[in-house]
Amino acid sequence: MALVLAGIYVLFSALRVQDVSAQMVQMDSGKSGFVGSQVELRCIFINSNPPVKISQVTWQKLLNGSKQNVAIANPALGVSVLPPFKERVSFKQAAVRHRTPSLEDTTIVFNNLQLYDEATYICEYTTFPAGNRENMVNLTVFARPMTRMTLTTPTIVARPQRRKMTVASCVSANGKPPSVIKWDTRLKGEATFQETRNQNGTVTVRSNYVLLPGRETHKQKLTCIVTYRNERFSDSVVLNVQHEPQVKIEGFDSNWYLNRQNVQLTCQADANPPVTVYQWKLLNGSLPSNVEIRNNSLFFKGPVTYDLAGTYVCHATNGIGTRTSMVDVNITEKPMARGPPGGVIGILGGIVAIGLIVGVAVTVVMVHRRQQKTRTETDNDLVAAVGDCCVTEAAEKPEFATRTDLPPAHKPAPPPPKKKNSDMKGHLTSDDIQVVHLDKEQEIHKLPLQPPYYDIAPSESTAFTDKSDSGNHPEEPLNPAEYMSHQRDMDCLPESPPPQAHLPVTFLPQHAYAQPPSNEPMYSNTGFSTPGPRPPFPKEQSV
Repeated sequence: MALVLAGIYVLFSALRVQDVSAQMVQMDSGKSGFVGSQVELRCIFINSNPPVKISQVTWQKLLNGSKQNVAIANPALGVSVLPPFKERVSFKQAAVRHRTPSLEDTTIVFNNLQLYDEATYICEYTTFPAGNRENMVNLTVFARPMTRMTLTTPTIVARPQRRKMTVASCVSANGKPPSVIKWDTRLKGEATFQETRNQNGTVTVRSNYVLLPGRETHKQKLTCIVTYRNERFSDSVVLNVQHEPQVKIEGFDSNWYLNRQNVQLTCQADANPPVTVYQWKLLNGSLPSNVEIRNNSLFFKGPVTYDLAGTYVCHATNGIGTRTSMVDVNITEKPMARGPPGGVIGILGGIVAIGLIVGVAVTVVMVHRRQQKTRTETDNDLVAAVGDCCVTEAAEKPEFATRTDLPPAHKPAPPPPKKKNSDMKGHLTSDDIQVVHLDKEQEIHKLPLQPPYYDIAPSESTAFTDKSDSGNHPEEPLNPAEYMSHQRDMDCLPESPPPQAHLPVTFLPQHAYAQPPSNEPMYSNTGFSTPGPRPPFPKEQSV
């Protein structure tokens, strides 16, 4: 029995919890508005089925941990709004204000929202038998700032001391949250910024623009741009800067010559305020008698004379100060020749200079390439000529490629200087033939021809032989034609160091034909018999 009662109690408790959880208060998580605007704070009670009985609804302001009643709705007592909200707070639904009110929707409306309205608001429902149910909403109040831009003074004076000064101020006052200020201008100045927090929670931002006033800052535009949340405001002013005159004398073109007519000098002045007085002077003297002064100009009557030469000075004065300018006037006898404008001369000179530089560079490159090409062609011609000569001679007389050289005593004379390529390519020429003319006395004697002597003794191979002589046979004498062909071969070969000198064989005659004729037979170191009768000596002999 106890177990049954316990089960019934648990089931009743669960059903009660389910019913209680069905009641809830719906509100917005946050609301905001600007000062002076209207805002609604929504509060709706969600009832269960069967519904519970609403005994009372209370709106409270939670600020700094303390609660303050704002408005109360009671089915029996009606609606009540407490000060200081009585004039500005009301229930949105008219049914709440009836004698038999409907309290499911108790949304309130704030009119003429103020900064001190910013707080957390609680909407509390008292029900039977469910008890109290509540929810809360955060109200934020924004303050749109007041923005203005002003000049520090209507007229800015540029003093000769040239000191920086504040020319304009831009203020964004009583803003919540604070604004951001920027400047837009062509002026070369700097900005300063300052923030001031007010007691009501707003912030005032001030920015000053500082610059060095002068003639160049006159009539310049200065714009202040204020950004507040997603809004943007701008304001502009034009600076009025008073400054001393900026003076310049015009009219002298450096070509005032004798008898020239209608010349004048003009004193141009840029000033704020305008120039009130112009004064002309001539240094180290007085103005010429034929000069007429008209306000800021000097008119010279009649033809130009040497008396007009000198230094002319103009003083311009306004309410700020006086400035001076001067010009030196010189007189020439004849007009000066007018050439083309200096800019044109400079451009032409630059073009000519660039052309000369490019021409010189191209010429140097072409000469360098031509020298390299000529050097390469010359080397190729030499190599080709030597190769052709050697190949041609080797093809005509292949037997000389392996022949045995003469002994050192009978080596031919050193080759003559190299000839041109055309001479090297030809065969035997007239220069290769030696003609000997005998006098009549020598012709009468008819000296017998001495046979040549050769060393036929076996010898070891030397550096002058192509290969060693293993047969110990005497070498055959070299005929003249073969000798000339061999000499051409030597000409075709590249130059080499001279061969090592060998001592002559002492027992051989060194000059066979230089000795006087003798009837005594001459013998070599061999056992050969005396040669036969000598043939008559010819008048001319080809070598």
